[in-house]
Amino acid sequence: MMRPSQMIAAVLAFLRPDPQADRVVPPSGHSAWLTGFTSGAMAFLCVFALALSLAAGRLADRWSDALARTATIRLSAPPEQMQVQTEAVLALLATTPGIERARALTDAENLALLEPWFGPELPVADLPLPRLIEITEDASGYDSEGLRQRLSAEAPGAVLDDHTRWRRPLAEAAGRLRLLGWLSILLIGSAMAAMVTLAANAALAANAQVIRVLRLVGAKDAYIARAFVRRFTLRALAGAAAGALAGMVCVFLLPSADAAGGFLTGLGFAGAGWLLPFLLPPLAGGVAFLATRRAALNKLRELT
Repeated sequence: MMRPSQMIAAVLAFLRPDPQADRVVPPSGHSAWLTGFTSGAMAFLCVFALALSLAAGRLADRWSDALARTATIRLSAPPEQMQVQTEAVLALLATTPGIERARALTDAENLALLEPWFGPELPVADLPLPRLIEITEDASGYDSEGLRQRLSAEAPGAVLDDHTRWRRPLAEAAGRLRLLGWLSILLIGSAMAAMVTLAANAALAANAQVIRVLRLVGAKDAYIARAFVRRFTLRALAGAAAGALAGMVCVFLLPSADAAGGFLTGLGFAGAGWLLPFLLPPLAGGVAFLATRRAALNKLRELT
């Protein structure tokens, strides 16, 4: 097991220029631009996959937090009993442990809730609409089943909605979107590894005569493989850095989060999330290192 200092020294030695080893691998050609372009494109897509996953999680958490500490009681009663039952429900809630605040919505607030569907001219006062009572719980919470039983005794027409049916789909959707984001990143990394492997195989096949000459003068397969691995890893690292930077710029230019826009205007990073794309170039370099090393060793065995 290498110590951290030894690992850092090995990475620095790997990155240090080696003119003799670099001459083994052609500095240009199809393999060069293919490796850089593939790494850059994959890193660009990874940035958006990360942004999608994080934005979905933030949106679901925000909605869940907004619904978690609130509940609604829908009270249906004859018009002459509505006010009496409303006061009875409010009095019951005032003595219920875990309830921080409870209030009945006004006609204006009911109109605001219905306006997106029926327009601003809806005659709320003339319609037999149920009375809505908004509940805010404290940190300790309340017993929803016990409250339902007390409501059925005091006001049979009262129905408690603790927003569970709203929170559960949000949590499931957030989990699936997060999983989709990580699965996309895994597929993108696999595609990059495949493309880099093809490029490395093409470069090794094109330099078969050079490899035979190097062997004749005493070069070991490990030295030849290291030359290819180093060149392709640095190409992938540079391409991924450019792609990740371009992706971050595009995400930064997207519209900022807006309540009306919802998810479509909240696609981006927040806070420490902006540091995650900086992990993509090292990860791309690591994928290229492993893929090229395996391809180089296999190809060198074929050329023996």
